[in-house]
Amino acid sequence: MALEKNKVKFGLNKVHYAKILSFDDEGVPTFAEPVRIPGAVSLSIDAEGEASNFYADDGVYYVLNNNSGYTGDLEIALVPLDFATDILGEQLDKNGVLTENNTAEVSQFALLFEFKVGIEFSGDKNKIRHCLFCCSASRPATESSTIEAEKEVKTETLSLTATALNNGLVKARTCEQTSIETYNNWYKSVYTPDFAASEKAQKSAASVKV
Repeated sequence: MALEKNKVKFGLNKVHYAKILSFDDEGVPTFAEPVRIPGAVSLSIDAEGEASNFYADDGVYYVLNNNSGYTGDLEIALVPLDFATDILGEQLDKNGVLTENNTAEVSQFALLFEFKVGIEFSGDKNKIRHCLFCCSASRPATESSTIEAEKEVKTETLSLTATALNNGLVKARTCEQTSIETYNNWYKSVYTPDFAASEKAQKSAASVKV
């Protein structure tokens, strides 16, 4: 059973990260269990890479699709301790003080999140859930100011880069064709695409038409 079709999307919710623990000989990653990043404010990502045309016979003969992933910013209330140690490589000392070291290695991770669907728009039943399979993040800037008459909430921003895995996977998202089981389990583990099942279903549908 698939999901009902949505009409609009806005907002951001349920941001999770899943650390890449290792890669096998073929570059397939092993992910840790997704961990919630609370206090998500906004996520802005831009597609990298442009299509280029190959010209022959006095016209566009072939279009080369150059998908270089995404870059952008994740704004959150505060970088959680788990993310700082798991991904940014910061360390807690024996006194519970979080420290940075210039030799620390930043880890790659999958980023999972969803866009809220407006309840005021009729027909919108589900949230669109996304997964960027291979991300890296830079350390957020530290910013503060003295307390004034009007208090302003300060947030932290992680600069993100999402690239392709060795098998070419960059991003996945749910849609009206997504099974309810897949949708409900989205944040339990990083989704692994099953193209074999899709191809089998397409072949079966084609044979029925014939």
